[in-house]
Amino acid sequence: MADRDRGDWDFHLRTLSISARDSNLASDPASDPSLLQSVKRLHELCNKENSEDLVARVYPQINRLFQRSVASLSQSKYSCGLLLLAILQFFLDFGEMVLHDADPSLRTFFRSCLSREFADPVVAEATLNFLNVNKKKLLTSFPTLLPQFFPLLLKLIAWNGEKLEKSFLKVFPGLISAGSFLPLFPSLVDLPILLVALEKVERSSGSLVGNSIASIQKSTAPEMLLALMDEAYTGSTIGDGGADSESEDSNKIDAADPLFLELLKDENDGIADRHWTSPGMAATLLAVSNSRQSDRLKQILRIAPRLLDVYFSIASRDINDSLICALIPLIMSRNDTMFPEKNFSYEVRKRLLEFILAAFQRSPDFIALLKKPIVDRLGEAYDSPAKTELALQLCWAIGEHGGGGESHKDAARELFENLELLLYENLSSSRLGLRESATSSNSENSRKSSQSRLLCFVVTAIAKLATYHHELLPRARVSLGKVARSRISDARVWRRARDYLGLLSEPAISLSVFGPSRSSRGHKQNPGTINWSGGGTKMISHIPFYILGEQEGPPFHNFSFSDLVPRR
Repeated sequence: MADRDRGDWDFHLRTLSISARDSNLASDPASDPSLLQSVKRLHELCNKENSEDLVARVYPQINRLFQRSVASLSQSKYSCGLLLLAILQFFLDFGEMVLHDADPSLRTFFRSCLSREFADPVVAEATLNFLNVNKKKLLTSFPTLLPQFFPLLLKLIAWNGEKLEKSFLKVFPGLISAGSFLPLFPSLVDLPILLVALEKVERSSGSLVGNSIASIQKSTAPEMLLALMDEAYTGSTIGDGGADSESEDSNKIDAADPLFLELLKDENDGIADRHWTSPGMAATLLAVSNSRQSDRLKQILRIAPRLLDVYFSIASRDINDSLICALIPLIMSRNDTMFPEKNFSYEVRKRLLEFILAAFQRSPDFIALLKKPIVDRLGEAYDSPAKTELALQLCWAIGEHGGGGESHKDAARELFENLELLLYENLSSSRLGLRESATSSNSENSRKSSQSRLLCFVVTAIAKLATYHHELLPRARVSLGKVARSRISDARVWRRARDYLGLLSEPAISLSVFGPSRSSRGHKQNPGTINWSGGGTKMISHIPFYILGEQEGPPFHNFSFSDLVPRR
């Protein structure tokens, strides 16, 4: 070691030793900023010299400093985050030389320090930098660490916003594992609600971040967060909030509200019910809807859909079919239950529906396996516009993939029966609305338009299912015949049913138009493409009229079918 480096080594090692003997520094190591510089400099010298002897000499001092810092967290007036991160970096880089397992130290940092200091922008940024620098080592040696603490890291990004989004996105894939994949989904959808809960704590108990770390410690907000989490985990009782503790005032937080207890936790403990019907939740959403959005809330409303993009991308690429199949019912249940902001709801629902359809395209068997939740969603088609849109997409998927495919005939039959029921119920209500159409309000016209759209999807799904499963053809003809004869207010519905009846009478053509993209023989075909080579033995003379749809009068083409049908 060079003389200058040796001098630095002796000086910084003495600094650590003196801090352990000084009663004030020993009880609050973070109060001395020189300790952070000493740890960093000793780390640099160990790296530079690459000497096991030097690492062995400094390790006991740094380990004792870590223990003292953790013990002083509850009484310290200063932030310990940067000091603990520097020590953790030493443990990760040289732990193998001194046989130090860094896993307990990392978990201690998350539980004891980051849970108190996640709102400090300096600590938050340093934490994400630390995780990014050590990402490969963490995922290899401690693969359960980040998935376990993903709720805490979501609190970090929710509070600090777009400033740290780029760094967080680099860490985010490490939060996803087999054990966190399902619980992570509702937490991402509820990111705005998480921020609302944190802001309620701030309004109720003081700022989470003040002008200095000392003012944060004087605030009761961090202690309240810890008390809320303690109740969530252990069931212990939080102190009485006073005579008006049951008030639903938007500026207060009900510590017993199960939704907030779930939102404010720090560790992943599996999928929990989200109590959206609780009085506290209803009052909170009403207050948020009627008040000006904070800058933090505006940012998280933009961040959450982008995090869902990454989540679904990883799911499509790396997650096995069993977890994807388990995720789809969760998506269905959350499609209508999310933060009530128009743009946010639109962006999130668009991603949810796109992922469901992509999952069914990847594994059509899911439709048969998830028959029960699909049927339940079809029954809720008119509870809300969001549920109507979900039912539309499910109808399309049922027809497109034949209710799960040719090997799932029983499931396809049950799905067909539910489509029939949905068709007959809406057909009856559509006829009842014929005479009222002239005087109906705008909302009623919108409802009827949505109903007609759903009917178009349903009759298409029925025609496709009957094409996949020929035993359903007689029932499909009866259903489509009733629609074609009904002459309901929207001509698009009965005309579509009429055209489908004509197509179903020509099996070869129907298979080309409605058939699967992958046939039972395994070769790929393109639905909607007529196999003209079979025209020599099959009746195809009226195909153009079906293709033209609502075109009236003679066909506009100037070719004859002899030009299309191959000659022998």
